[in-house]
Amino acid sequence: MSERHLSRSIALQILFEWDFRGRDKKALSAIFEHDLKEFGIGLKDTEFTKKIVEDVIKEMSGIDKIIKEHAPAWPVDQITIVDRNVLRVGIYELTIAKEVPPKVAINEAIELAKNFGGPSSGKFVNGVLGAIYKELYPDGEPLEPQKTKKSDKTKSADEKK
Repeated sequence: MSERHLSRSIALQILFEWDFRGRDKKALSAIFEHDLKEFGIGLKDTEFTKKIVEDVIKEMSGIDKIIKEHAPAWPVDQITIVDRNVLRVGIYELTIAKEVPPKVAINEAIELAKNFGGPSSGKFVNGVLGAIYKELYPDGEPLEPQKTKKSDKTKSADEKK
């Protein structure tokens, strides 16, 4: 398991437990420490996990608004705690952090949903995040600017015109 995937997994578990316990901000520090110790064996850098948790909590009202808009049949408080927090992490990475390509953020969230959620969690998360993706990128994801210039030999026919 990659370091970042493990960090996302632990962040999800922290957010799940915090949400399950009634979102008591006083308990967050203890939950964070416990879950890192319990599930983070081998995790070298905890800053990514901490950033996800802190930023998702800080941006939660805006993230939940996005969930409401893209899953109108499911009030946020009626979505399972796992799925709700997977969506929060996915939406955070897709719309706020933007540290990974959008499709990577979606795929990571789907994997978390499959690993921690119920039988239909992956499909549900995919549907919601897919709708957000289509709204953000109606013409498809823009290509990143190339870091190295292609030689004429490797350019496509369209690029040579």
